Amino acid sequence: MTQPTTPVRIPQAIIVSDLADELGVSSIDIIKELMKNGVMATINQVIDFDTAAVVATDLGFEPEEEERETSSIDLENTSDSDTETTTTSLRLVEDTADTDLVNRPPIVAVLGHVDHGKTTLLDQIRSANVVASEAGGITQHIGAYQASGPDGRIITFIDTPGHEAFTQMRARGAQVTDVAIIVIAADDGLMPQSREAIDHVRAAGVPMVIAINKIDAPNADLERTKTQLTEVELVPEDFGGDQVVVPISALQGDGIDELLDNVLLVSDLNQPKANPDRDAVGIVLESASDRQRGVVATLLLQTGTLHQGDALICGLTSGRVRAMIDHNGNRITEAGPSSPIEVMGLSDVPPAGERFEVRTSEKIAKREVEDKARLLAAEGEERETVTLDTLFGEIHKGNVQDMNIVLKADVQGSLEPLVETLDNLSTDEVNTKVIHASVGTVNESDVQLAVASTGVIIGFNVQPETGAKRLAEQEGVEIRLYDIIYDIISDIEQAVQGMLEPTFEENQDAIVEVRQVFRLGRRNAIAGSYVREGTVPRNAKARVMRDGELVHDDDISNLKRFTDDVREVATGLECGIQIEGFSDFQEGDEIIVYHMERTL
Repeated sequence: MTQPTTPVRIPQAIIVSDLADELGVSSIDIIKELMKNGVMATINQVIDFDTAAVVATDLGFEPEEEERETSSIDLENTSDSDTETTTTSLRLVEDTADTDLVNRPPIVAVLGHVDHGKTTLLDQIRSANVVASEAGGITQHIGAYQASGPDGRIITFIDTPGHEAFTQMRARGAQVTDVAIIVIAADDGLMPQSREAIDHVRAAGVPMVIAINKIDAPNADLERTKTQLTEVELVPEDFGGDQVVVPISALQGDGIDELLDNVLLVSDLNQPKANPDRDAVGIVLESASDRQRGVVATLLLQTGTLHQGDALICGLTSGRVRAMIDHNGNRITEAGPSSPIEVMGLSDVPPAGERFEVRTSEKIAKREVEDKARLLAAEGEERETVTLDTLFGEIHKGNVQDMNIVLKADVQGSLEPLVETLDNLSTDEVNTKVIHASVGTVNESDVQLAVASTGVIIGFNVQPETGAKRLAEQEGVEIRLYDIIYDIISDIEQAVQGMLEPTFEENQDAIVEVRQVFRLGRRNAIAGSYVREGTVPRNAKARVMRDGELVHDDDISNLKRFTDDVREVATGLECGIQIEGFSDFQEGDEIIVYHMERTL
């Protein structure tokens, strides 16, 4: 770090580009320094004094705070003492004057295992407590709606995000919800997807209310379900803990009022507030391109008031609000904090979780999008991610305090000792924490959670799904695969201590389908195959998969086209494959062809 030499006055909040002008450096230099400190910001975003001061100090300046009242979007480190995790995310900071702030309706997401009654619960709330009588099919379309609690207070429900979308929004810096309802069926108990949803909500630092549904089912066991909650460190209030648990029957409508009362009570502990008199800021819940209406985006306002005719910037798209529709399907001209609305007028389809902001004109918004696109193109080549190999350096830069691990294993018996051991590898400088652990292949949900938590994925005797592997490559998430438990423990220890040995990364060459099996005696067989994707090289490794399970993994010993030995076979061609030490091919088997490359 450069020794501070030049004093500079910085306000309580400042735009990144303005800070660059103040320091006499380029905006890209500012953004690079922010990234080194774990903060992702664009040229037109606002950072607070503390964040700007760190950047200024690193660039050789001595920052002094300039008192000023302002309304801005702040980048702030937030921590959740209950989950012992620390994350850096975009958080809405209102005007400093308390008189500008008013209470806004809490925003609630409902998550849970399939068939545990999430949709039935939302339908029950919608039909019994909806604010306006016309609400109906539009709710399913818009993905969010408002309902009233027993005391008449409004609650905004988001009914599109499952835990994957919930985490995807957080990965983009969007802390959308104030409270999460986790629905668990009393007759089924705590299922894997319920545990996964709890882990995702915890990682986001959002308080939760547990709704134990189907208490009227013949084999419902309320006490067993409550006891299972203690396995994931959620202790119900009647067990002496602080977790709010409400028994309900979504089908019969029993306990719904009590559930809504508790949601309001939990949200009141950190009463959500907003300033309706400022320009609107919020989040994209979903978006699509409609042939008649053009781009239609479902927006959730976090603060401010959005008016018809306002110019918007939303990620790499911009536009003007041509029309607004509320959750009841009515055309409106303005919407306030916590309102879910449909908007038409954007130039392109923005991704879910993207932040939108109002600009003074459509021309300014369009120019900002163009500047941001150029900046992202320049940043793309210098993108840095935290891996086991780079962890030690990131620790000493101060960029990492928590090493978040998403753990996947083949059986439960391997999972439990691994979780306990990895959680105990913490040092004074870094806290190793398994934020999610489950049995099964590495899927896209696991990658989204690792993105949101700046974590790594550890797989034991499992493989990543094709979609998960592709997403991990796009997002820069490291997936480490092991077949020996001690290697996992050793690598994590060495990563924390800065002694990790050079590693090799798997690169997929081809996906091959076995269509016919030719037997050459009892111990030899050739898989008559079709190359669906990629190119099969003769000297590669091959993994035989059957119904998603690994059957065999070894070198390709022979590769033929008809009767000729060949060096490689391209996409769309048929070939014969022999794999070292394996003859039990079956029609329909999938062969994943790959090679290993040294990463260091």
